[in-house]
Amino acid sequence: MNFQELSLHPLILRAIEEDGYKTPTPIQEKAIPPLLQGKDMLGCAQTGTGKTAAFALPIIHQILQFSNKGKFRKISAVILAPTRELALQIKENFDRYSRKSHVKAVAVYGGMSKYNQIVKIKRGVDVLIATPGRLLDLHQMKVLDFSSVRHYVLDEADQMLDMGFIDDVNKISSLMPTERQTMLFSATIPSSIEKLAKSLLKTPERLEIAPQNTPLETITQKVFFVDTANKIDLLASTLAKADVTSALVFVRTKHHCDRVFKRLIQSGIKAGVIHGDKTQAQRQNALMAFKTKKLQVLVATDVAARGIDIDKLSHVINLDMPQTPETYIHRIGRTARAGALGSAYSFCGNDERHLLKGIQKHIGFQIPVETDHPFHLSHEKRKQQEPRNHHPKSNKKKEYQTSFKPKKSNKKNAGSYSKKESYQRFASQN
Repeated sequence: MNFQELSLHPLILRAIEEDGYKTPTPIQEKAIPPLLQGKDMLGCAQTGTGKTAAFALPIIHQILQFSNKGKFRKISAVILAPTRELALQIKENFDRYSRKSHVKAVAVYGGMSKYNQIVKIKRGVDVLIATPGRLLDLHQMKVLDFSSVRHYVLDEADQMLDMGFIDDVNKISSLMPTERQTMLFSATIPSSIEKLAKSLLKTPERLEIAPQNTPLETITQKVFFVDTANKIDLLASTLAKADVTSALVFVRTKHHCDRVFKRLIQSGIKAGVIHGDKTQAQRQNALMAFKTKKLQVLVATDVAARGIDIDKLSHVINLDMPQTPETYIHRIGRTARAGALGSAYSFCGNDERHLLKGIQKHIGFQIPVETDHPFHLSHEKRKQQEPRNHHPKSNKKKEYQTSFKPKKSNKKNAGSYSKKESYQRFASQN
């Protein structure tokens, strides 16, 4: 099948043909026809499958059926995204697909001037892409009119819920017209998403592209056992290899993000950093430098990296093991996008082995162990590092109780010791 067969508006076809797209991806092929018919949808697809176009193209097509131009146009579509980066990425896609037409998209999110965003909205907008917090802020300021909304999309819904946005999502959903088309897209469909979908969608089409929760076969996965103290040195050593042309490095906290970034810069590695404490301008500049290959490495937290779409990203490196299997799947999905090849390396310290075990159980196979590196932590060393058993009835204490009987304290007897003094002498000798 090609895009011509999907009966999209000619102006959309012109734009995507200029971009070199001729054949829709599986999710686009299956999602676009029912969405053009106005049906609700629950879509589950791994990252890099063309999910944004799957809902953007039908929305643009249907907006073009109406003469909705000028600053008096009202919002036709609302798209919720969990992060600023994803909101911007969605807007860029809408701009590309609608550039031959009058359809106008605006993205609003925290960290930027509300005034500037309000000015853009008042000039007229067809598609409003927003993070939940900023959307509610603007609504409370009575800037937004949802009365004409016909399309409502929740993108990366699983991450939205993981970030604690469920109350905001429910409140925003209640503001939308009852008669609307609702689309919910998610990389995974846990029970929380099933529950949300049941409350929002009406007899939806359900699409699951590729086995749910299974990493792409085009990703080479490896696990590196390493002392936590040696992780950054291992990272520098790994980045020095010729095949690591670009790497997205995931860490757990903002503080660790900054520390890793400084160490890489000191090592002469061209690196950038994004996390929640960085301004939007700083995050955008770092991301753009990474996308244009001015930087080899981008160090990021999970929240900041949500929605990042990098062409030809050679490696994803989990410097800190992810806390959940779903996060692991999302992280490694940043590479090997759109059928390309990629590698995902996980640096696993002794105190993170339980996380690795949970991931491997979830994905259904053992991730190969890479031993050919200078910081490999052998099985014997890992056993030595495991916490000792401090049970009150340990063997050493038994030996003390049975083989050494301290005399009762007697200040007059210079050769005798108190129980505490006797134990200290025994401990120092053993």
